[in-house]
Amino acid sequence: MIHPISPHRRSLAGKRLAVALACAGALTLTGLPGLHLAEAASVPKPGVPCEELYDLSGTPVSSPSWGQNGSRPKSDWDEYDYTNQRNAMDGVTLPDDQAEQQKILREAGTDPKKWKEGDPRKVFASYSRYLEGQNGANEYGSFKGWLDDSYIDMAGRNPRGKAFERKAVKDLGLVGPDWICQEPVEYTDAKTGEKRYRIYDAVNRRTKELVEIKSGPNYAGDQGPKDRAVLSDPKYKDYRLRGVFGQSQTDETKTFYRNLAAQFGNGPDGKPRVTTYEHNSTPRATFKPGKYSASSPYLAPKGSTARGGATDIVNGSAPTPETMRKQVEAVRRNDPSGMRVRGPGGVDFSTLQLSYVGKPVKGKGVDYSFSADKAPNEDAGWGGKEKAQLISDAYFTWLALTPDKFWVNLNPDQPDKIMDKTFGKTDAGRVLLQADLEMKHDYARDMDPRKGLGKQYWDAMKAAGLSCGTVVRNWIVPEPAKVRVHDTGIYILDAPLKVNSVASDVKTPSPNGPCDLTAAQRKTSQRLVNQIVIPDVEHKVNTAPQYADLRRVYRSRVAAEYVRQQDAKAPSDYRAVINSNDVHRWPVRGKNASWTPRKTWDEYVKSFTKGDYSYPCEMAGQQKICVMGGVDFSKSPKRNISNVEFKAQHPHLQRSTQTSVQAMTDDADNDHELLLGGNTDGKLPSGGGQSPTPTPTPTGKPTGQPSAPASHTPGPGHSTPPGGQAPSTPPGKQDGGGGLAATGTQVLTLTGIAAALLAAGAALVWWRRRRTTGN
Repeated sequence: MIHPISPHRRSLAGKRLAVALACAGALTLTGLPGLHLAEAASVPKPGVPCEELYDLSGTPVSSPSWGQNGSRPKSDWDEYDYTNQRNAMDGVTLPDDQAEQQKILREAGTDPKKWKEGDPRKVFASYSRYLEGQNGANEYGSFKGWLDDSYIDMAGRNPRGKAFERKAVKDLGLVGPDWICQEPVEYTDAKTGEKRYRIYDAVNRRTKELVEIKSGPNYAGDQGPKDRAVLSDPKYKDYRLRGVFGQSQTDETKTFYRNLAAQFGNGPDGKPRVTTYEHNSTPRATFKPGKYSASSPYLAPKGSTARGGATDIVNGSAPTPETMRKQVEAVRRNDPSGMRVRGPGGVDFSTLQLSYVGKPVKGKGVDYSFSADKAPNEDAGWGGKEKAQLISDAYFTWLALTPDKFWVNLNPDQPDKIMDKTFGKTDAGRVLLQADLEMKHDYARDMDPRKGLGKQYWDAMKAAGLSCGTVVRNWIVPEPAKVRVHDTGIYILDAPLKVNSVASDVKTPSPNGPCDLTAAQRKTSQRLVNQIVIPDVEHKVNTAPQYADLRRVYRSRVAAEYVRQQDAKAPSDYRAVINSNDVHRWPVRGKNASWTPRKTWDEYVKSFTKGDYSYPCEMAGQQKICVMGGVDFSKSPKRNISNVEFKAQHPHLQRSTQTSVQAMTDDADNDHELLLGGNTDGKLPSGGGQSPTPTPTPTGKPTGQPSAPASHTPGPGHSTPPGGQAPSTPPGKQDGGGGLAATGTQVLTLTGIAAALLAAGAALVWWRRRRTTGN
């Protein structure tokens, strides 16, 4: 039956909405979820025509447009705003000292109503009240966890939910006299025979449709039994239920609706009675920042205060899996109404990388965007700060240091020349040196003749009549980075790495015995290495977790080089940083704070002199025990794809990136990826005088580098002598796009992650400036 609309009912609609929104804004939430008040009543108030409730009169009446395959066309994805002024308090902190904490909390008391919004004492009083109700235990794990996921998030749930409901109603055309919002549906409890009610966000009794709208990706667990009861009631045997979500559904939600659909099957028209629809829209909290608003240090020049889509998400990421698990469990327990949107727990921060940097304009800041894989069901989300900090630190390191500083040297004879002292104080330098060592181990593992690829290699060598392998040099080089340089900035679409391997000459006899090969035999041995072993090492470098930091650091270099080039054209807020050789603001941090280049050098020498493993082998017809012992970023070419190619392959990326600057959003071009960014704001302290002129990049000979560095990786049965002469660096892959380093010399020059590391006489491998070969 269709509800008649009385004049009195119409007159109350606007008042109800105003009161509801006012109450939502005035609530002091201290950990308790919001409730539909009508559901708590024995006889709920009747619903209101949707167009009246949301002031949509005049909107053309149309049938709902549910898109294709249950989702909104990606070309229509957009954003909506809701108000949550409590976001301005996300920078409130408590001191670590317990005595100071208790003093602050005592002074604030346990009555939040005593204090005005925007006063930190209101936050502290709310926290004290929460702890009082929890017998002193904080289920969120930390004050920061409670602040983000209880005090701030819960205050925004009702405004966000209402804002999305209005948007969904408007976009889908749920208007006209037949569509009633917040409508109670009476059903009979199958066990008790009592009459109960389930309030749906929109109901059309003429077309027999029930609609539940959620701004996030989750269904409400406490509503599930009611939905089953309604659909089981004979009165609604011809009705269909549709769940509408503002974000891609979690696996848990998909499973719930899939099971519900299986239980109730098809209606009389042959169509499923239970379906879902994803009306992808990104929520943006609007508020006026204040003195207690948090900022992010990422990519922000000194003196600026960055905020944006990444601020809340990254800052809300817990440091460990255990602390994040507790935080997510607390959020779930306090969200029976399913009003959460995706938070830090839904981000796989181990995949976080820089994907966009805007054109730097002095005084206006720079937009930026990170990308990261989605994590199902909010079960991940830890380590975000560490990864974002590394990306930012590497970005500034590439800007601050002149190119002659980018060398490292794993030479056992030169412990005093491992790497430039300034570069050695940065996380970027640490990542390069550690990646060098890691590749040695990975190559050596692959060369084990007892199993896997190593066995394939040695079987092929025997088939070719070769009992020992040639000395090889392996090193990592960047493949051309695929980018789109736009008027507004640079999109880093892909930044793959390649492992090169070539045969090399050494003079020192191998500790495993002599192995004299003809030129043809050396060529055969090298061909087999390239065919069998190198592809796996290259795959690891591009995909394995142990090289994720190396990939992060390389993308930061791509972005930094773009900024260098733009700053050379017109001064930016980064002018004072570029070529300053001052990196004290971007040191080795966190768990790696005690790291020194010498520690990696010591680890290398241990493997160099003692080996990591040994294995039985045959050398020149004799049974022996063999021991196993390069990364060259000398160029970083880029390929700037055309606008036509960019639009064809990434039709929605520009819009998604713009959205991500303000709020975390789905990447419309990649179903498995999220985008989250910010703006560096650019409000630097004012100062007089003229803008400085660009600082030229030094092109002279680097200072302090090791003498006679080697760059070989020995093949099985051979070694490179300490201080042995290095062959000329093989020609790097040339690309029509040119190198990124347009500063007079190469910006990131690393050599030799030699791959087979491991034992007395194993190869010397290091990172150094690439020699000029005329290629």
